[in-house]
Amino acid sequence: MKKTITIIEDEPFIIEALSFILEKEGFIVKSISDGAKAIEFVKDTNPDLVILDIMLPNVSGMKILEDIRSTKLIAELPVLMLTAKGQKKDRRAAEDAGVNEFMTKPFDNAELIQQIKHMLKL
Repeated sequence: MKKTITIIEDEPFIIEALSFILEKEGFIVKSISDGAKAIEFVKDTNPDLVILDIMLPNVSGMKILEDIRSTKLIAELPVLMLTAKGQKKDRRAAEDAGVNEFMTKPFDNAELIQQIKHMLKL
């Protein structure tokens, strides 16, 4: 059975690149760019993993991560934070909020796929 990945990202080019890379690897990809609708979207799409940006319109990725972790239905969902904000304080804040893995943009395609497969135990 194919694994589904939800991308929460506001940059169309990043969504397009990630979708291409992930679909090529056999994943089903869903995406949303509005942080305010992200939690409902995640609950509706029931993904196996979420790729989350920090800087989003309306609601930050950090708030979305906190909401994922506090929502019983999706609290255990693996979350990979993929962001241009790669400072130690950003990484620490994401880890404190419960992120599973943290990667910075620009990212290496092979490394991203390897990390996702590791997170999904593939």
